[in-house]
Amino acid sequence: MTRVSAGSGSPLEARIGFSRATRIGQHVAIAGTAPIGEGGGTTGVGDVYAQTVRCLEIAERALREVGATIEDVIRTRIMLTDITRWEEAARAHGERFSAVRPVCTFVEVSRFIDPEWLVEIEIDAVTP
Repeated sequence: MTRVSAGSGSPLEARIGFSRATRIGQHVAIAGTAPIGEGGGTTGVGDVYAQTVRCLEIAERALREVGATIEDVIRTRIMLTDITRWEEAARAHGERFSAVRPVCTFVEVSRFIDPEWLVEIEIDAVTP
């Protein structure tokens, strides 16, 4: 099967050696996606909702780059540094996925690479 990968422009991709999205056959995996702004830096410092929206924007663009859509998503993983703020992330997730309704897991982590990041998202998809 052919492997198709896409990057998001994050400087961490080359440094760590990973792709934002990889597709093999019908299966698509989106790496842990952080709220990195277009010009670098963190989007929505202190704002879980804004950071979640940004993570989903990046992930959705990566899906398109490997030939998938938001409708192909079957699983999302929302990682938060403060699980008590899950509803802020859930609001952004619900705005994107209310019609798709993938399985979804929220977990708390101790921290991310950048201390300004409050959320990261991973996504799995299967295309028709």
